[in-house]
Amino acid sequence: MGILEDKRRARLFYKYLSKVYDTVNPFIWNEEMRAEALTMLDVEEGDRVLDVGCGTGFATEGLLEHTENVHGLDQSVHQLEKAWDKLGKHDPVSFYRGDAERLPFKDDTFDVVWSSGSIEYWPDPVATLRDMRRVVKPGGQVLVVGPNNPKSTVMQKVANAIMLFEMGPSYDPDIAITTVARDPDEE
Repeated sequence: MGILEDKRRARLFYKYLSKVYDTVNPFIWNEEMRAEALTMLDVEEGDRVLDVGCGTGFATEGLLEHTENVHGLDQSVHQLEKAWDKLGKHDPVSFYRGDAERLPFKDDTFDVVWSSGSIEYWPDPVATLRDMRRVVKPGGQVLVVGPNNPKSTVMQKVANAIMLFEMGPSYDPDIAITTVARDPDEE
């Protein structure tokens, strides 16, 4: 069991990680990777966007390059404090403390729902994806960006220790979803 499977332990983990998160993050998830992921979305200037698991606001910054109306959600108050310090004065960006499995928004609220580096910590990814679908407007877009297989054995052991999903021999990045989720009934 990874240390982040339990939400209480995850909050404690991020309390301390938030102090160095922005220093460590570029080695795992950098601006080039973020820009590449954002090309999978068609975000228009007036779109209302939800960033699920926004952490310290790294992806939120990228989303703000496409629209001003970004809403970040994270379970860690410490991560949100960092995000607010960086971006809180950028109106109308808003930050909310909440659970990805129970999004505190009404149905059909957002044009785009985005999450990066968060799915591997969701105890019930299917429930979270359903709730994302609930809050995205009909015809809207949902993109979830997750980790790739670590290249070194050491990094794989570190990832397996903290992530909900082990990325060992059965992990196959070739089956990762890399397209924008669409309603199967519309295809």
